[in-house]
Amino acid sequence: MRVDLNCDLGEGFGQWTLADDEALLDVVTSANIACGFHAGDPMIIRKACESAAERGVAIGAHVGFRDLAGFGRRELAVSPADLRDETLYQIGALAGLARAAGSSVTYVKPHGALYNSAALDFERADAVASAIDEFAEPLTLMGPPGSQLQRAAEAHGIEFVAEGFADRRYTAAGTLTPRSVSGAVIDDPDDAAAQAVRMVSTGTVESIDGDDVAVAVRSICVHGDTPGSVHTARRVRHALESADVTLGSFT
Repeated sequence: MRVDLNCDLGEGFGQWTLADDEALLDVVTSANIACGFHAGDPMIIRKACESAAERGVAIGAHVGFRDLAGFGRRELAVSPADLRDETLYQIGALAGLARAAGSSVTYVKPHGALYNSAALDFERADAVASAIDEFAEPLTLMGPPGSQLQRAAEAHGIEFVAEGFADRRYTAAGTLTPRSVSGAVIDDPDDAAAQAVRMVSTGTVESIDGDDVAVAVRSICVHGDTPGSVHTARRVRHALESADVTLGSFT
């Protein structure tokens, strides 16, 4: 069995840093790098691309709403046409810096509020898929299994990779529990590791209410902005490998 381990990276701005990108890149197989809208600036993005390229880690465009102040976690009113263009703009910016680092962008993963809304809203999902479709090179789209993002990818003939989260609780409907709900974020590295192994080995996860939910995934995410993310990522990787799971990028 083979699975990808991804993490959100490059999410600083100026003198502000959020996560230990270097340490996380020693653990993961794919890096979702912020493209400047919810976080990241040209220097941070370039450094993240260079570090990923040095380690042979796949680079993905972590596109989001234009919301630096809210870290891309606030719902914004953006028309589908504007969202398509803003998504394409972000992919292009990352692609240029990735190419300068001797690598390339191979997939797209929406961030925060865009991820959650596009998973449920086909118009938004289609805007993201349309941007990928218009990009000069083939790209994969990453998102929740069975979501509108998957439907949009299939409609555009784009490869889709279903993703699960090691460090987030799920609802009975198979969506992520809102961060405003107590217990939505899994802080214990052992609990996160156990959830990752269960998702990969059984295709299910226990919801925050105790229900079994089907979650068939090809990639597991650990959030870089969660406190202790490096330790959690290492614990998740060790647990997966101990379960005879081969870790490697899907690209």
